[in-house]
Order: sequence, then C-alpha cells, then structure tokens
Amino acid sequence: MAINTPPIDAVAEALPAPHRGWAAVARDFARRRPLGAAGAVVVALMIAAALTATLIAPYDPLGVDFGAMMAPPSATHWLGTDAFGRDVLSRLLYGSRTALLVGFGAAFFGATAGVILGVGSAYFGGRVDLYLQRLMDIFISFPLIILALAMVAILGNNLPNLITAITIPMIPRCALVIRSSALAIREMPYVDAARAAGFGHARIILRHMLPNVMAPYLIMLSAFLGQAILLEASLSFLGLGVQEPIAAWGLMLRGAAVDFAETAPWMAIFPGLAISLSVFAFNLFGDSLRDALDPKLRTL
Repeated sequence: MAINTPPIDAVAEALPAPHRGWAAVARDFARRRPLGAAGAVVVALMIAAALTATLIAPYDPLGVDFGAMMAPPSATHWLGTDAFGRDVLSRLLYGSRTALLVGFGAAFFGATAGVILGVGSAYFGGRVDLYLQRLMDIFISFPLIILALAMVAILGNNLPNLITAITIPMIPRCALVIRSSALAIREMPYVDAARAAGFGHARIILRHMLPNVMAPYLIMLSAFLGQAILLEASLSFLGLGVQEPIAAWGLMLRGAAVDFAETAPWMAIFPGLAISLSVFAFNLFGDSLRDALDPKLRTL
C-alpha cells in the first residue's frame, strides 16, 4: 500500500518559523537601517560614558585649578579647561548623566502620561474626549520652550522641577498621537466582543487597547528623548535649568559662548558638539524605529 508523502516544501511551510534572538534582530535592523544603527551606537556610547564617568573621567568635574584656567587642549587636558580650571572632558562625561537623567525621565513620564490620557480619551469618548482634547489643544498651542520656561518659573529650577517642566509640554503631543491610534482600535471586533462579554473598562483598556498602541508609544518615547535633552540644555543655558556646580552641557555653554568665544573657543565648541551629536543620534534612532514599527512605512 502506497503512502502519500507530502512534499518537503509543504512540510517546511507548515513548520513554525524559528524564533529570532535579539542578536539577529539587531543585525537585521543594522542592515536595513544603517543610519538608525549608527544613531543607536552613539546613544549606547553616551549611556556607557554616563555609567562609567567616575572610572574614565581624568579629573574631578568640580575640582578647581586656578593655575590651569582656560588652558587649551593638550596632553594634560585633552579638551582644555574652563574659566575655573575645571577639565572640560570630565565635565562633559558627567554632564551626560544630567542629560540622560532629564531626557529619559521627561520622555518616559511625558509619553506614559500621554498614552494614558490618549487611550482613555479615545475609549470613553463623549464629553470626556471633548474636554480632554480641548485641554490638550490649549497646552499644545504654546511652543515647547515657552511652556517649559513658564513651568520652571512657577515650580523653581531644581532638577526634579526641571524634569516636570519638560514633561508637561510633551504630554499633549503624545496624547493626540495615541488617541488617533486608539480610536481605530476601539472599533475593532475584539473590543466589541470584550464589551459583550461583560468585561470592565479597566480590563478592556489594559488587555486589548494598551498593547496595541505600544508601537506609537515607543516611537514618541524615542522622539521625546532628543527634544528633552535639547530643552534641558536650552533652559540651563538661559539660567533656568541645572545650576552650578552640577555638570551640565547647557550650563557649560552659558557664558562660554559669549564671554570666551574668542579667547577660549573650546569651552563652547565641545559642549555644543555633545548636544548636537546626542540629539542627532536620538533623532536618527527614533526615525528608524518608527520605520521599523510602522507597517505602512516598513520596507523590505
């Protein structure tokens, strides 16, 4: 009796696809989006520098040396010193901690609050949606820097208040994006089935809606990181952010860009390059992450 054996190709197609590890995903991401991978490498180096600043910094970032004031870059001080004789390289390394703390803190809290408000507004609809959207419109009508300046002026300019001041302008921008995605999800059959089954609002939102808005949430989170770092540097430069003697890139630019632009240009050049490179890297990585997670923009 003959046994019908299915073709090998049919058997191969019927088998489940092998699970790809993180290394394979990273290689595929680097191959498809090299600019995004370059941005991710810069971000990883920045995080590594912040975590190991105490080990790799050649000098104490707060150490004053009046005998080496405004020393140019040399073998002793690779990036020179500032007006107080403090090593610029050491202050840049420690300043990356401030930038990442404010950047990740403001981006995470802003995007998380935005996703909660956006999903809640889309799910409940009616007057809840109307009032929340009008409130979001009021906040979003102000430029980021103006609203952040107002928040710092009201709350004060210590580090927790600085994170709060940068977080608040980001909430409505994330809420509007998440709401547009949640509105489409609300009309899906599985959400109607969950309502018909008698599930409560909390379960429907947490189990059926929030997991499906994670892609835009991650995209907004990565986009907010660069904006938060730039806002922190801008506020510190204006004297409303981090205060001395804490090492911060915007604070290093304050005064150096005006008072010592000709006599000691390295005092402004290197912090400016650090800010520009970090913001550019986060933007590159965020754009590539958006392309990878959005099916409409996904390319082969």
